[in-house]
Amino acid sequence: MNIRQRRLRTAGAVCTAAALLTGCISATASPAGLYATPIGNAPVTANPTPYSTALFCMADYARRYNLPSPRMAVGRISDYTGTVSADGGRQVTGGASLMAVSALAKSGARIVERYDTSVSELELRYANNRLIGDDGPGGAEDQQYRRILAGQVPGSDFYMVGGITEVNYNIRSGGFDAAAGQASSDTPLSVAFTGKAFVMNIAIDLRLVQTTTLEVVDVVSYQKQIIGREISAGVFDFLNGNVFDISAGEGGFEPVQLAVRALIERATVEFMANLYGAPGPEICLNASNDPLGGTTGPTGGYYPAYPNTDTNNGQTRSDPSRWHDRRDTAVRRSRY
Repeated sequence: MNIRQRRLRTAGAVCTAAALLTGCISATASPAGLYATPIGNAPVTANPTPYSTALFCMADYARRYNLPSPRMAVGRISDYTGTVSADGGRQVTGGASLMAVSALAKSGARIVERYDTSVSELELRYANNRLIGDDGPGGAEDQQYRRILAGQVPGSDFYMVGGITEVNYNIRSGGFDAAAGQASSDTPLSVAFTGKAFVMNIAIDLRLVQTTTLEVVDVVSYQKQIIGREISAGVFDFLNGNVFDISAGEGGFEPVQLAVRALIERATVEFMANLYGAPGPEICLNASNDPLGGTTGPTGGYYPAYPNTDTNNGQTRSDPSRWHDRRDTAVRRSRY
């Protein structure tokens, strides 16, 4: 076989491989209206941190001893680090306030909305102009305009505010890079090994403010270190005139945004322990039969909108198979 034929065969093999890779993509949409089916089938799961269990324990402790929760609100918990990623977006999440709301819900706190009141303010204006109606005693046909009552919106007792104040890259890093090969021209085998690891950290400063007096009653400052690592190995060799370059690697980076959630949940544990008068983690050692168990869990917390605690979906929210059209047979049955 001459050089030209060899090149043609190589080009044909490359074209065949490319055709196989694009074989699952069609220029004509399927009956379902899709050119291609998205890959991946991981179900939706809860998103706890190592401090979520402590928040659930705090809620159980408050219910066990009938400790009333003050009304809590969340203000702006912004990113003050000013860091940006390589693509120009934020390096650190802008949703820390939303994480704080979820953390308060896990702790059993009573929460009033102060972060986004746009819908309530709009409906208040509509109601003030008698543009919004509610069902009357006679049902939907007995429509009445919504009345505005003095004092109908409960106020908050405390609110949480603060920010993400530090992102420090490459606190410490290390690694190795080793390569070896044979000097013989017959079998010039060479191998390479590479390993890297580095540490960064992120910090928050949060404060708890009494709403009526604006007195700062509690302050928490925490940091968490984050680690990343990468390991790779490769082999390079010539066999019978053919070039072989094989490499493999593995790497991981601890999620930065999950670290922010962990920081906020740890701070929330300390804030609520102060408000409940809980001495520490030893409160979790006392088991009790809580009739309201299930109103807090890995996905957050809730107050039943109606008296249906025994029949609602509160106990199943953290099950990854629930409501999944391929993992929950009840959903598949109800589709037809």
